[in-house]
Amino acid sequence: MAEGAKEPNKSILCLFDVDGTLTESRQKITLDMDKFIQRLRKKVKVGVVGGSDIDKIKEQLGGDVISKVDYVFAENGLVAYKAGKFLGKQSIQNHVGEEVLQNLINYALNYMAKIKLPKKRGTFIEFRNGMLNISPVGRSCNQQERNEFFELDKQEKIREKFVTDLQREFAGKGLTFSIGGQISFDVFPDGWDKRYCLGILESDNYKTIHFFGDKTLPGGNDYEIYSDARTIGHSVTSPEDTWRICDELFFD
Repeated sequence: MAEGAKEPNKSILCLFDVDGTLTESRQKITLDMDKFIQRLRKKVKVGVVGGSDIDKIKEQLGGDVISKVDYVFAENGLVAYKAGKFLGKQSIQNHVGEEVLQNLINYALNYMAKIKLPKKRGTFIEFRNGMLNISPVGRSCNQQERNEFFELDKQEKIREKFVTDLQREFAGKGLTFSIGGQISFDVFPDGWDKRYCLGILESDNYKTIHFFGDKTLPGGNDYEIYSDARTIGHSVTSPEDTWRICDELFFD
């Protein structure tokens, strides 16, 4: 891998997950990490791919992120930007149909109504262009409540059990369920995971694509792209870990 750093600038792309990789979960990028990414861009091309919508990515990486990196793939690439320009977007409702979508929403709301938690807040289902984001605690929880749920979830496997139930109920409907971040999981059509952005990148003919993510185990929302033959996957534990690996690959 170290030898790959000697390849011409234009032949290498570093593709980063956001939460837990460039930032702490749902937090803003630090000034030091932001500067490091700009240094890295002098060595290789840089892109970000997140499950969140473009507004949340801008909140975390800066309102000017579209012009500060070479690619921004929001919602796994279903909303895509290249070189500061909008490429296009996909629609989950057009793909799966209203009946399946409503059945899924109604079932998930009914399931969550039966979950007892220390706290519940608002926005339990967030409708995005290419996916549904489902959160048993509610996306409007504050950071302390988010951390509290995350610790409880690690013990009680709340999201894991929820996903297992949905997989059984909606088997054969062409849907994928993927756990990411601290408080939620995503639902999207099969094949619309983070690998979706690799299809967009094919025409740019990169010799090497490095992917960095923290949810790289099966069931995590980085697993598919991390293990894809088209990428060199790097499993990280924090933004600091991401920095360290990039430093070793491209600056030693």
